[in-house]
Amino acid sequence: MSFHEPDDDRFDHDGDWDDTPAGRWPLDWHGLYPRERWMWFEQLWRDVCGLRSRYRLAVRSGWWEDQVQVEALAAFAAWLERYDSGEWDDPPGKLALLYDLDHLGALLRDGNDPFHPDRDRAAFARYLLDIGCEPSASD
Repeated sequence: MSFHEPDDDRFDHDGDWDDTPAGRWPLDWHGLYPRERWMWFEQLWRDVCGLRSRYRLAVRSGWWEDQVQVEALAAFAAWLERYDSGEWDDPPGKLALLYDLDHLGALLRDGNDPFHPDRDRAAFARYLLDIGCEPSASD
């Protein structure tokens, strides 16, 4: 993957590129190849849908077009995943994450319409194509 050095043998890909990659994604998509970018944003879409439901997070339509919102959502989702997976077992840290929901909400206030996954999916896909993402054959 593009976030490893070219001669880094930790990632030898012999499988289908449509497979979900092992390990963690970087917190920013800019250094990724076009298909990796698509996969990165697809994972973030799923994460945002989960955050919206789980924490009643007031995400706005078009969040994917605002780099600050994208980075904040990616970082928050990665932080939460470490607790959910059991990698981190730190109750005060988890409370800090929950308290930071207000700060995250403040970053997400930009925009008029609330995010609605069914309605916003086509605009999201168009945006990914506009920034040079490459969908997999199954998308």
